[in-house]
Amino acid sequence: MSEVGENITAGSCLCGQVHYEINGSLGIFQYCHCSRCRKFTGSAFASNLLVKPDQFRWLAGREHVVSYSPPDTKHFATAFCRCCGSSLPWAAKTGRAVVIPAGTLDDDPDIKPAQNIFCASRASWYTSPSELPDYDELPPRD
Repeated sequence: MSEVGENITAGSCLCGQVHYEINGSLGIFQYCHCSRCRKFTGSAFASNLLVKPDQFRWLAGREHVVSYSPPDTKHFATAFCRCCGSSLPWAAKTGRAVVIPAGTLDDDPDIKPAQNIFCASRASWYTSPSELPDYDELPPRD
């Protein structure tokens, strides 16, 4: 149960088997362009929010969470739902933070991304979203 003033934010995987919640943040919400985050997300960058371990709690489906921790990394690890493959929160190897894939949040975390990191590893094909046209639905066919 939360105390008055706490910001509880819920999250889940695509199939709905796994649910978690976070309470606040470390004030870090960033886009990571490293090659590992790009491989894991299949995207140009990962949108990650960091919380303290005591600010994170699995609510349901923990048995469906699979973790992978490359032996040659200092901080990086990953987690995903074994049912649908969705990225899920993972504990940094230091034990000082839990990395929350922002795309798995169901609620607004009341914090916005503040920085891009590992830009030297940015994908050669990356184009800033602000440089691309916006569509509310699939674009019309030519």
